[in-house]
Amino acid sequence: MDPTEWVREDDVGRVRIGLAAGTLGVVALLLGAGCTPGGIGDPCIPEDEYVAAFSGFALGEVNVETNSLQCESRVCLVNHFQGRVSCPYGQTQEDLELDPTAPERCRIPGTDGSQDTDAVTVPVRAWQPDRDADATVYCSCRCDGPDPDARYCKCPGGFTCEPLVADLSIGSDRQLIGSYCIREGTRYDDATPRGSDCRRDPSQDGCPGEPLVNP
Repeated sequence: MDPTEWVREDDVGRVRIGLAAGTLGVVALLLGAGCTPGGIGDPCIPEDEYVAAFSGFALGEVNVETNSLQCESRVCLVNHFQGRVSCPYGQTQEDLELDPTAPERCRIPGTDGSQDTDAVTVPVRAWQPDRDADATVYCSCRCDGPDPDARYCKCPGGFTCEPLVADLSIGSDRQLIGSYCIREGTRYDDATPRGSDCRRDPSQDGCPGEPLVNP
């Protein structure tokens, strides 16, 4: 059975496109892609993480944010990543009872928990160490697509051009369809067995900083 396509526009003008089966989710601010930028691979924090009620990304999703001021290319790519970039160990329902300054809490990026509004207000899943933020969330650009007249970038060394956004036959997303530069060796395979996340086993490679202490 083919999954059901869905499209929804939020209150800040973004369009979120995906599949009801959860295999693809794309976030766009509807600016053109297809440039030849520098800064590919630079870290970025998606705008969704500045929303206190955002519970994080899912491994089954690809998210393309095309108005990121953190990136020279304006494209912040989230390539099959779980949780929040800013909260590697996540937080549980029980953690929500703790003070926003507690190390177990997730916070809005750039805040310290000194204000109640700093705190993330929902449970968040911890990172999967084999798909940590450095490997899967960074500035990217569209390197190939179906439009022969579009401008596409050339991936720098250490990156490969990978098809990520399929044609869902929805007119507003056509500038996003195609391939993006991803780090070599990070192609996602949903058949790969997943072990414990960083919260359950913080000693694993890919789990950053002091164990169970969120930045």
